[in-house]
Amino acid sequence: MAESKRDYYEVLGVDKSADEATLKKAYRVLAKKYHPDANPGDKEAEAKFKEASEAYAVLSDPEKRAKYDKFGHSAFDGAGGSGFDYSNMDFSDIFGDFGDIFGSIFGGGGFGGFGGRRNSNSPMKGANIRTSVRLTFMEAVFGCKKEIELNVKEECKSCRGSGAKAGTSPETCSTCGGRGQVQRTRNSAFGMMRSVEVCPDCRGTGKVIKEKCPDCRGTGYIPMKKRYSVDFPAGIDNGQAVSLAELGDPGTNGGPRGDVRVEAIVDRHPVFQRDGFDIYSIVPISYAVAALGGSVLVDTVDGKVIYDVKAGTQTDMRVRLKGKGVPSWRNKNMRGDHYITLVVETPEKLSSEAKELLKQFDALTGDSLHAVERASGEAPKEKPGKKKKLF
Repeated sequence: MAESKRDYYEVLGVDKSADEATLKKAYRVLAKKYHPDANPGDKEAEAKFKEASEAYAVLSDPEKRAKYDKFGHSAFDGAGGSGFDYSNMDFSDIFGDFGDIFGSIFGGGGFGGFGGRRNSNSPMKGANIRTSVRLTFMEAVFGCKKEIELNVKEECKSCRGSGAKAGTSPETCSTCGGRGQVQRTRNSAFGMMRSVEVCPDCRGTGKVIKEKCPDCRGTGYIPMKKRYSVDFPAGIDNGQAVSLAELGDPGTNGGPRGDVRVEAIVDRHPVFQRDGFDIYSIVPISYAVAALGGSVLVDTVDGKVIYDVKAGTQTDMRVRLKGKGVPSWRNKNMRGDHYITLVVETPEKLSSEAKELLKQFDALTGDSLHAVERASGEAPKEKPGKKKKLF
């Protein structure tokens, strides 16, 4: 029903004085957000996309916009005005510039059946090749160089990349006339819509090979093993990748090669744990050092350093070694920090002399009350004075 429809200007989020550029910009945002191809199976998104498309279809056409401004939705439902009917509408008249809109949004030759102006047999970059290399913890921290071997495609020497048997050459595709694209017309919720699709016979190349090269089987390329040197920067983390520009698969129609993406798989370290550019480790200290203070040796990625423990240090105290973490691959002059957790170790085996000395120490510190209670099995006599409230 016309009465249930929202105002077209409200749908696009523009005011009634909006010019063509403003309308297109507003629709561009909504189309990108709600297009069914970007929201598969989402009926609500599909409905919003249709609503926005209908609004843009009317407001982008000066004549239809003038009728809508005068009669509202009734201008197109037969209740007053022209009786605008979507079922017989050829949307190529309204959406003739959608190749530019969707091409700029999605980077391709059309999106979701609107059809683009980009020719599918135009130069296209080749596919990227992905691989991974295992690094030690220290290699990732300070960077390293690794050699990798990959199977890459190289131009076939027999056919010089044409894919055709020697003495022959590819022929122009009769289906698309060498354009690499064919135009289709289909029914949609808005009526008849034209779309441009990749030619099924030449697969977008615009050429058909009658007799294929026996060496490359018509592909124009031969797989070959190649070795590359990869520089992993200091500070690279697990899962991050280094890109080797234009060393991947060949492009089509004169396009550049793709890239080689080498992912770093970093091994765990027995002592250190990493979080971003910071490093964490546990350093055990004796009870005597914790109580009296003293110096301990701490392992860092730069080697051992001396740390002065303060007297009265409690177990699980965390301290920072500034600038002893992982170098930043973004800024060579910056490093993370190394955080150490000091853990007081309790000896498990003591000599008779050591036990006696600890008993004397316990008595001198005045902390033997609970030990006496456990040894005698009797509760200590309560000292006179006010009782402490438990709750």
